[in-house]
Amino acid sequence: MSLNTEALPQWTPLARQGNRGVSVQVLLTTDHLHLAQLSFLPNATIDEHGAAHPIDVICLEGSGYTSIAGERLPLRAGQKVHWPAGQLHRLWTGFDQMKTLMVEHTREQ
Repeated sequence: MSLNTEALPQWTPLARQGNRGVSVQVLLTTDHLHLAQLSFLPNATIDEHGAAHPIDVICLEGSGYTSIAGERLPLRAGQKVHWPAGQLHRLWTGFDQMKTLMVEHTREQ
């Protein structure tokens, strides 16, 4: 059995000013949920910003850091962090690489 790599979502740079070293692979987009996998190089960053909806971030591999409303927290493989709607948040790496799953809850159930 062979894997059809053409059916897999493609990795693309996360295009937004202030971000660097982060690629995204969009897995699912619906009216109420967005799922994406993010890949961080060493010293990569998603700049501090807010969102109108809550977001869960699950670290799949490696390690990095997050901040929520200015409070800095380490993030390691197997850990999850919740970013509440309206709170400033940020995600970055130091010397390690990191892969995360980002779950954006764009509409409340």
